[in-house]
Amino acid sequence: MTHVRKMRGAGLVAGMGVLFMLLAPQALELYTIINLTTAIAFAMLALSLALVWGYGGILCFGQTAFFGLGAYAYTIVAINIGGTTWAIPASILVAASFAAVLGYFIFFGRVSDVYLAVITLTVTLILYSLIRRTSGPEYRIGNSLLGGFNGITSKPLNLPWDTSALLGPEQVFAVAFGALIGAYLFTAWLVNTRFGRVCVAIRENELRAELIGYDVRLYRLGLFTVGAGIAGLAGVLFCNGVGRVTPDVFNLYNAALTIIWVIVGGRGTLIGPILGAFGLFYLTAALGIQTTFNNNLVLGFILVVFVLGVPRGIVPTVTDWIAKRRDRRSHRVRGQRNRMRRRGDVRTARNREVLTHV
Repeated sequence: MTHVRKMRGAGLVAGMGVLFMLLAPQALELYTIINLTTAIAFAMLALSLALVWGYGGILCFGQTAFFGLGAYAYTIVAINIGGTTWAIPASILVAASFAAVLGYFIFFGRVSDVYLAVITLTVTLILYSLIRRTSGPEYRIGNSLLGGFNGITSKPLNLPWDTSALLGPEQVFAVAFGALIGAYLFTAWLVNTRFGRVCVAIRENELRAELIGYDVRLYRLGLFTVGAGIAGLAGVLFCNGVGRVTPDVFNLYNAALTIIWVIVGGRGTLIGPILGAFGLFYLTAALGIQTTFNNNLVLGFILVVFVLGVPRGIVPTVTDWIAKRRDRRSHRVRGQRNRMRRRGDVRTARNREVLTHV
């Protein structure tokens, strides 16, 4: 019953997303639509970390590594085959495969959580350093130059059956938002399956789950790989929002920002990090056009405030507040009913006493 209720809630959120997807191109300017596509990519990246960290307890500081690998794989494959139809599954496969290999050595090597975070962050920074050094003409994969710190211009999405029919910004926005809704519904379903419940049990008590008989390493590796695949798809959406991919997708700023999205939105939820990514994306965009406040200082202040003051994040805190108000209201209503019932019992007793005397 709880599973059905949670899926109904996810369906309601997805329905609201579909309504926004249909109305936004008619109400917003083209520049805003293009920016929204980039924000959607970051929201999907936040969703991937929400799945891995929030439900699996795997603090991956290098989720941007899979995001960047997906973006580069999409761009390189699209340039080499002359279309984006097969570039999308290729990007997901590259990101998921890299995570599967990395995760195998991490989880089957019994690396602790602290060292896992350090290793994933180190891998991200290594990729950032390596890609920046590929500016020469000899650094190419097929027909695609890697471009070094200048990056590569990405091909826009085309219709699956016609590589010459390129999608416009409004159509790309619709595809991106549809992909985000699909990824959200998939993760909402996944965390409520037996696999997802076992991952949550491992997050709560790894030793107990292992003693029960679950292969903790295999479950964590599976969740880690799925999260990387979603991050790779987010990289595809990022390429179509920005129009190119550069080594900056691997930098420390984006790695830290992904963690902040999840902390602000709320660990243990899926919609919270999505909303956190959207909110902080537009906050940083607004801060970027002024010189009064330093962008990094503001983000650092937000992180400190949420870690100390709102450790569970916005969505869980608001949900708990609404639940407490509902409980208080229902308790008050029950109290009023009990008082009315007692008053009714008193009147009945008095009436009986009067009738007895008569």
